[in-house]
Amino acid sequence: MPAFVARYAQAFADVVKDLGLDPAALNRQFADFLGTWEGSAELRTFFANPAVPALQKVGILDKLNAKLGLQKELRNLLAVLIDNNRIGHVAQVAAAWRRIFEEQQGIRPAEIVTARELSKDERVALAAEVAKLAGAKIDATFKQDKSILGGTVVRIGSTVYDGSVKGRLERLREALTSGR
Repeated sequence: MPAFVARYAQAFADVVKDLGLDPAALNRQFADFLGTWEGSAELRTFFANPAVPALQKVGILDKLNAKLGLQKELRNLLAVLIDNNRIGHVAQVAAAWRRIFEEQQGIRPAEIVTARELSKDERVALAAEVAKLAGAKIDATFKQDKSILGGTVVRIGSTVYDGSVKGRLERLREALTSGR
């Protein structure tokens, strides 16, 4: 991730906090914009074209905004990204801003890896257990990796909890070969 992404995200987080804006509403609006952005290769190509003046790009943003109804501050962030030829990194800026927002709310990101697909109920129960483990609210993302054979691997920040069968087998092998 380029360093400037964090600067834009932090500046936007500061504006949201200083003005007392509703971060949840802005998050939904960001998601709406990103849905349009990701859904249109033509739009991305237009904004990436260096031959198109920034003023014209902002004009298209404003036409798009008439349909999306973005708050002024979010629209301004997008316009600044356009003006500085950084709009191609809008998804990264949004993700970085969400991480800042979640940190302010005491929410920690957690990646949960399982060997098999989990049902919705299993995901909810597992996420609740991981939240207890983390001692905080979590934003869980689930991934499937059959190579772990069974069990679960949880990453919360830089901490990894490896309860996988593969991990247990590796630890057993290390214990047997180390001569303990």
